[in-house]
Amino acid sequence: MQKSKLLVAVLGTLIAMPALAEDSPFSANVSLTTNYLFRGMSQTGTKPALQGGFDYANPNGLYAGIWASNISWISDASATTNASVELDTYFGFSSSFADDFTYDVGFLRYNYPGTYAAGATKADTDEIYGSIGYKWITAKYSRSLGDTFGIPSASGSDYFQLDASFPIESAGITLGAHYGKQAFKGTAADALRTAGTDPDYHDYNLSVSKDVGSYSYSLMYSKTNAATGGFWTDPQNHDLGKGTAVLSVSTSF
Repeated sequence: MQKSKLLVAVLGTLIAMPALAEDSPFSANVSLTTNYLFRGMSQTGTKPALQGGFDYANPNGLYAGIWASNISWISDASATTNASVELDTYFGFSSSFADDFTYDVGFLRYNYPGTYAAGATKADTDEIYGSIGYKWITAKYSRSLGDTFGIPSASGSDYFQLDASFPIESAGITLGAHYGKQAFKGTAADALRTAGTDPDYHDYNLSVSKDVGSYSYSLMYSKTNAATGGFWTDPQNHDLGKGTAVLSVSTSF
């Protein structure tokens, strides 16, 4: 079975599942988005994505999960590569302290199963992360442990983000804002800079979301400062970091 068909089969199973008991430590989620953005960059060549996952959350703060989405950026970048699914696995610990403070630490593995050309660096990436939040503001730091999204020997590459999520209860909506900075380390990343295709960038977005019944709807506008025609413009001429609006709908059970 092709990877994309497997993804659809798994997500179809999620949709068909009965609702889990409210006191169960297990949950599932499914979402549909007009463009899968990760750290401001389109993972689907600006096309829609079907996504979903399973989570386990223990009352003591331990959690683990698996999440999947269709993608196209790897195959779009090379005619000799075929990888159409992102499959993430993660675990961590989250809790709170004092008044209105939260924290979260964990490990995340980005898996990109597929067929790669001989000698190519796979996109699979391992990251550790930590975050601290106060009321509706959260700061998070993620650090790569090796090859990073196809850039070889990039251990120490990191991503810093600052997120705000402010609920307006009278209107039944939540306003969101985000800033992020991606930086790549290592000799391969330095060579890209020397060649004039710096992979580092900043990203920003503003969003509004609203829950209607068991569904959550979100509208977001995202933009990066990545140069058009540079590292983040693929051979298909997709400007992956361009300013764009994204509409998403999701549900969990």
